[in-house]
Amino acid sequence: MTNVNPPHTGKQNPPIEVHDLTVAYEQKPVLWDIDFELPESKMTAIVGPNGAGKSTLIKAAMGLIPSSAGYTLIYGKPLDKQRRNVAYVPQRESVDWNFPISVMDVVLMGRYPHLRLFQRPSRKDREIATESLKQVGMEEYAKRQISQLSGGQQQRVFLARALAQDAAIYLLDEPFAGVDAATETVIFNKLQELRTLNKTVVVVHHDLQSVPDNFDWVMLLNLRMVAFGPVDTTFTDENLQKTYGGRLNILSQMVERSRQQRFIRETES
Repeated sequence: MTNVNPPHTGKQNPPIEVHDLTVAYEQKPVLWDIDFELPESKMTAIVGPNGAGKSTLIKAAMGLIPSSAGYTLIYGKPLDKQRRNVAYVPQRESVDWNFPISVMDVVLMGRYPHLRLFQRPSRKDREIATESLKQVGMEEYAKRQISQLSGGQQQRVFLARALAQDAAIYLLDEPFAGVDAATETVIFNKLQELRTLNKTVVVVHHDLQSVPDNFDWVMLLNLRMVAFGPVDTTFTDENLQKTYGGRLNILSQMVERSRQQRFIRETES
């Protein structure tokens, strides 16, 4: 197993460190002995085949599901003491979109970690929520019921909720699944902007072809961590074969084609 531990950058503790994490359902392990430290101010993709434990890793790190062993630290502290510093965008299919709530109310949820118990959002909180909607092109839908939006629009709203939280770390679980091309562009641009603001971004991702052009680091996962490190040295055909096995032939060709296209663009520029 390749396990690259990046040096700490800028702070004494890394944004997220996971130690010996194991998660099991009905005594069947779905994640086994995961250990890593995330680099700060980078975009990291978590990739692997279906059932590899990618979403489970994010949920376990967020404390949304119990782990059988191991622990997670956020800047050296337990999640409960750092929750406002971690924004989470769940998979779209895990959300009850029929719940009667407006777009603005969803985005205002991002401000809750900054409020005291029973404190109502202030005018400033509403201004931040409105600005977050504007950043994803959804400000005109503020009063719309969330169930009335398209899949891409719903995903933009959940990204706006994360932006409103103004966190240091952003964890997104399959944010590009089932969205239109315009929404995909909006999300990628916003995540890259967060990186320039020294935020740490982690994305559970399924499109291997887009990894080299959009991410700095990559984790290849298949129940165990196969490899973790900078994209240029880690996102290799050998590591992909270890992760995906015999299912990789077409995917491998796509990734190689993407690398060639990127090389051509760089030489032309």
